[in-house]
Amino acid sequence: MWEGIETGINYIVDMGASVMLPIVIAILSVLIGVKVGKAIRAGLMIGVGFVGLGLIVDLMNSQLGPAAAAMSERFGLSLSVIDIGWPGASPMTWASEIATIAIPLAIVVNIVMLTFKLTKTVNIDIWNIWHMTFTGAIAYVVTGNFWIGILGVIVHAAIAYKLGDLWAPMMVDYFELDGITVPHGTSAYMAPIACVVDEIIERIPGLNKIDITADILQEKVGILGEPITIGAILGTGVGFLAGYSAQEALPLGVQMSAVMVLMPKVVKCIMEGLLPISDRAKEIMTKKFGNSEFYIGLDPAILLGDPQVITAGLIFMPLTLLIAVLVPGNRVMPFGDLATIGFFIAIAVAVHKGNIFRTLFSGSLIMYMTIWIANQTIPWMTALATSTGSTDGTHMIAALDQGGSPITYIFTQLFTFENIIGMIVIAVIYIGSCYVAIKCSKKRMAAVNEQEE
Repeated sequence: MWEGIETGINYIVDMGASVMLPIVIAILSVLIGVKVGKAIRAGLMIGVGFVGLGLIVDLMNSQLGPAAAAMSERFGLSLSVIDIGWPGASPMTWASEIATIAIPLAIVVNIVMLTFKLTKTVNIDIWNIWHMTFTGAIAYVVTGNFWIGILGVIVHAAIAYKLGDLWAPMMVDYFELDGITVPHGTSAYMAPIACVVDEIIERIPGLNKIDITADILQEKVGILGEPITIGAILGTGVGFLAGYSAQEALPLGVQMSAVMVLMPKVVKCIMEGLLPISDRAKEIMTKKFGNSEFYIGLDPAILLGDPQVITAGLIFMPLTLLIAVLVPGNRVMPFGDLATIGFFIAIAVAVHKGNIFRTLFSGSLIMYMTIWIANQTIPWMTALATSTGSTDGTHMIAALDQGGSPITYIFTQLFTFENIIGMIVIAVIYIGSCYVAIKCSKKRMAAVNEQEE
């Protein structure tokens, strides 16, 4: 019986997020009382959104990817290990031996934490359980101990749901997403760094007065500050830095303009599809637990429609390549995740209330730490890829998304001690940042409550 369930889960997972999520959302919607027609429409709308998102990401990969590679070659960057990104890391994670049990396990952890009031986050984003699965898969392939892998899934899941609670005030205060949170992915686990940066800048006279947002730019410089124009300028700029002629650079600028305009529209499709199940889930939780507050955990893609997030994401594409050069001993060439850098800094933008100036500082630290950790996990990533048949092991691989996760890195190092000093440094920085983030979250929640009164 279990083999049949395993085969069914793998069959659905292998179809990718654009098919898996609509199926899961439609089924869950019907199970919790949403009308069948409405549930099917909601599922399809989410599928449409993810197809659109995939097309935009593919456009960025196919056009910005070669430009980034050309820029790297032009400036003589000797980075030998390619970042395969989440599009490469997620399939090999789902192909691991841990994957089949990870989905029900992560759901059970969520239910247990909700029951004992250890979290307010109700995660309905099944696809992104791959992040939790990744920690388990890496721990298992590195240690050879299946139960350590299972523990990795549990630990990452528990941390993710607490991160969902942590970022909920930012969701309503900045993104105006009431009752919704983003508990997983690079957005959630790297944002504590932004809280530290924000606290530091607040204490520096002069710097604490600088506030640059896409809206302010638009007011000051008119059309030059509009997202469509910013996309054109940044895209063309990357083209020229790559050594392109005007005939090649200008089309890249227009394509990035398209990204700036189309991304928010695509995200609206995902949000529209998620509303029925979100509203119904809140109804059920309210009836069952009274006036207790709950947050519906969704994919960080819902944050990419914000102009500040898109603008910062485009800025960080070339900037991440520069940061990669500055990381001592770095071998990782940012590539697969360059198109989705917005995921890394989305919540950081919310922490800074859309201030792109502050986001440049926090985003740089986030990418620096991510690249440093991704270097340490190169052998682990390669071992996972080899164990799942994704590579023959002759070429080393890396991934910024999840491969650069402090959660995965610290957890696995606890059982391997391959780099004790590195583990201690990252653990101290990360745990300290999380402590600051908790205080930051409480402040924002108090501000939200004050506004509602």
